Amino acid sequence: MAITAWSALWYLPFVVPICIWVAWNDMKFMKIPNYAVYSLAAIFVMVGIVALPLVEIPWRLLQFAVVLAVGFMLFAIKAIGAGDAKFAAVMAPFFALGDSRFMLYLFAGVLLAAVVTHKIFKRVPVVRNLTPEWESWSTKKFPMGLALGPTLGFYLLAGTFYGA
Repeated sequence: MAITAWSALWYLPFVVPICIWVAWNDMKFMKIPNYAVYSLAAIFVMVGIVALPLVEIPWRLLQFAVVLAVGFMLFAIKAIGAGDAKFAAVMAPFFALGDSRFMLYLFAGVLLAAVVTHKIFKRVPVVRNLTPEWESWSTKKFPMGLALGPTLGFYLLAGTFYGA
């Protein structure tokens, strides 16, 4: 089942501010706050009661569990950070299983754009002078929140216009 415009529209105003906060916080501190994870989980459940058919909610929560397990395995081998694993897991229930291919393509495109943009802005003196304390400028690690947050935001935005 693909996302409906109805559910995407319900989630969009609550989720987008958290997505922006996650991207900003990960660039500045190289951390995704647990409050962002808890907030997104609470929004999924509270808004989901109105936005989704009730029979779909347990399946979406199963997606959370699967992505969390995979994320922690990736964290254990130091492929991703713990915050990235937790945030990806809490994002998972927002994606309709029928949109899996679209979501993966969307994430790949957003990740590529985020990496390129981050690398370019890292070398622009005006940007560096405006944000000198950002940890992401001085580390070799990539702030994955810069790609994860916008992926969810763009998915819900696309769902409001092109949802079933």
